[in-house]
Amino acid sequence: MQAGTPFSPANSDPSKPPVVLSPAMRQYAAAKTDHPDALLFFRMGDFYELFFEDAVLVSRELQLTLTARDRERAVPMCGVPYHAVDGYLQKLLRRGFRVAICEQMEDPKLAKGVVRREVTRILTPGTALDSTAGAADNTFLAALAVSPDRKSAGVALLDLSTGEFRTTELRGADAVCDAAEEIARNRPREVLLPAGLHLGSRQAALDGTESGDDLLATVQTRTPVDDWAFQPDYALPLLQSHFRAHSLEGFGLAGHTAAAAAAGALLHYLRTTKHAELEHLEVPRFYERSTALELDAVSVRNLELVEPLFSGESQQTTLCYALDACRTPMGKRLLRATLLRPSVNAAEIAARHDAVGEAAASLPARERLRRSLEGVLDLERLLARLALDSAGPREVVALGRTLTALPAVLGALGELQRGRWQQLQTGFDALLDTSAHIAQVLADEPPLRLGEGDAIAIGVDAELDELRTLSRSGRDAITAIEERERTRTGISSLKVRSNNVFGYYLEITRANLANVPPDYERKQTLVNAERFTTPELKDYERKILSAQERIAEIERRVFQSLRAEVLQAAGRMRETARRVAEIDLLSNFAHLAALRGWNRPDVVEGSTVLEFAEARHPVVELRLEESGAGRFIPNSGYLDGADGPSLALITGPNMGGKSTYLRMAALLVILAQSGSFVPAVSMRLGLADRIFTRIGASDNVARGRSTFMVEMTETAAILNSATPRSLVLLDEMGRGTATYDGLSLAWATVEHLHDRVGARTLFATHYHELTLLHEKLQRLKNLRVACRETPTGIVFLHQVEPGAADRSYGIEVARLAGVPREVIARARTVLKMHEKAESASTAAAAQAVHQAPAPLQMTIFTPLSQRVVDRVRDLDVDRMTPMEALQLLAELKREITE
Repeated sequence: MQAGTPFSPANSDPSKPPVVLSPAMRQYAAAKTDHPDALLFFRMGDFYELFFEDAVLVSRELQLTLTARDRERAVPMCGVPYHAVDGYLQKLLRRGFRVAICEQMEDPKLAKGVVRREVTRILTPGTALDSTAGAADNTFLAALAVSPDRKSAGVALLDLSTGEFRTTELRGADAVCDAAEEIARNRPREVLLPAGLHLGSRQAALDGTESGDDLLATVQTRTPVDDWAFQPDYALPLLQSHFRAHSLEGFGLAGHTAAAAAAGALLHYLRTTKHAELEHLEVPRFYERSTALELDAVSVRNLELVEPLFSGESQQTTLCYALDACRTPMGKRLLRATLLRPSVNAAEIAARHDAVGEAAASLPARERLRRSLEGVLDLERLLARLALDSAGPREVVALGRTLTALPAVLGALGELQRGRWQQLQTGFDALLDTSAHIAQVLADEPPLRLGEGDAIAIGVDAELDELRTLSRSGRDAITAIEERERTRTGISSLKVRSNNVFGYYLEITRANLANVPPDYERKQTLVNAERFTTPELKDYERKILSAQERIAEIERRVFQSLRAEVLQAAGRMRETARRVAEIDLLSNFAHLAALRGWNRPDVVEGSTVLEFAEARHPVVELRLEESGAGRFIPNSGYLDGADGPSLALITGPNMGGKSTYLRMAALLVILAQSGSFVPAVSMRLGLADRIFTRIGASDNVARGRSTFMVEMTETAAILNSATPRSLVLLDEMGRGTATYDGLSLAWATVEHLHDRVGARTLFATHYHELTLLHEKLQRLKNLRVACRETPTGIVFLHQVEPGAADRSYGIEVARLAGVPREVIARARTVLKMHEKAESASTAAAAQAVHQAPAPLQMTIFTPLSQRVVDRVRDLDVDRMTPMEALQLLAELKREITE
């Protein structure tokens, strides 16, 4: 989407004379020339105005009335009130636009000539503080840096609203592709790319060609940045300077030049968009992808971890929603981040399980801790708004009240004494000095913005208190002047009023003008009245205006001093916020375990086992309970890449629960490695390094990729990257192409996963022929989803049991779906015909599996050419001569052998 429009008043209407610009419009033209790629919000009094092409575009995007600045309508214009601008800005930013804010830099009352204006902020989708963002959502700005040989790629992720800053680096032939996938998995609002970098599909990136934007298709805003901003000799010193460090070793960036370059480019971009004060940022934290359970963007989507599979669906289908009973925004964000990056560190996982077990076993201690967290607001985002100078007095008071809730959290935490709870308690900083200082300086109920009321508490500044007294006594003074003038003139309707244009004045109706004293000075004539002033009223006005201006000046000074002192504690606040987030997460896991009857998984180091007994799908179970539709039928499973079956082939009818079983197994692993208990009677787990999924398929026609191409691309990634420690889920592989092609590919894939990869694999299929592999592949076992046939149809039991399904029950499923009866009846007739014709070939296939050498087994599925079949079907044998028959036979033989 185009971010802005160039300034060109001549484009308005070439048939009209050239536009003559006023001094203010010349200011606008200069600012727009400096920021041609941004929509320019130009402050004029109480409104932000837009002109020319910007006005036309914004009026259309925001459904605003388009007017004009002149009678000839040569200067299109639209605007929004300054106090309501944030909502309009967020709508534009969510649609991918850049916005430049041009502010009035002096008081219009004091300005000589045109008011001086400057662009003070440039807002982009990744750098704006979105007040509508959900508490659990990060609003990442990402950057991608690529080495000259494309063998290493750095990724930096920054959430300006919380200060979270992290980087990683990918290496190897797939570095650029892997880095792009890492960015896509984190769903940033905006990604910065070197202007000279060409990104395409994975295959295009590998073979050096250019092909679309598939790698970052999910990122709406891709912003090119000058290549030199990514150069190490510029980016690395910039990092060191900002964080006041002599080297990058303390950040874990030593030897990771590409990662540091991406982080430096992010800082450069923030400075060019006029984000000068960034004291709330954490130092960039380097992480290795191998230190967490890797989940690519496909698996995150297929498993519905944080977003529903299909846009527009309810968040209730996601794992994050089902688990989110957190009490603080920091805890919600940590829950989301943990589900996307579960741990692979057995000691860390065990420490979390210990903490969850202790809290789950003590209802009083757990609930006191959770209740204490209710008073904690979004400490990270409040701090960020303060650091970026966008927080008003009311938000700073909210920050102070959040800090006053911390001692209660620390007190409740003391009831849990062991392990991780003790570590979180030790050194917990309740920031008592900062909260006390805020409470001392700011009023209890301050206005939203400075200048809209009394923001500073009484007793902070003696001069401020005196001026407020003078200002408040002004009402009494006005009343006294009004009464005195009424008595003096005999005009009982005389009133003292004021407005922003004329200040204070005496208003007298036309019927009483004969009684106006000679010392009254006329200020304005109205239809039914006239307005006057007096020397006394002028003197009073000067005092009041002077007092109000001085009050505003003192309040700004005191508030900025408070802001600077609070920001000195920014590092302490970030650490406390991190601890509060973990406290919230662990107590949330404990709450779920106790409430839903979840149990601790047994993590077996050095093993590749995956065993669960009577497990349930956490999301489906919750939805069934909430809807009253019944209870979830638990299932068990066992895989072991070393000592047991490594691949389970699951057959059975649609709607029987195959996909749910696959997803449930993956979610159990994710929960266990996140530190949570699991919805199962018991579970044993050898830690997984990656989870791969090929579940369902969606056409990508807009980018020229068919369902089958998407399926094969995802399958290729699995076969090329999975290890014996991985968990692989494959659902209905091969259904996007012809039956025999799909069956052949599925057959070969099963053999490769079994013989070469050895990963723990759940493979759901409708190709019943694959169940014959049980006789050949020792570590493959057949499972089926059970169903029962009744006189009225089939009943799905939703239980997985040993054995292979002998039927798909597709026609019965179609009947349940409401397909017309005559279609169902005809389908049954056709099915019987095919079953009779294929019964002999099935027996031959079974014999071939036992007798044929392994390399030849796939030949039993080689079909005749469809063209040959069609030609034979259409023959009129009775009319063919022997010579024609022999000639046709030779042609068919040649076509088959070729």
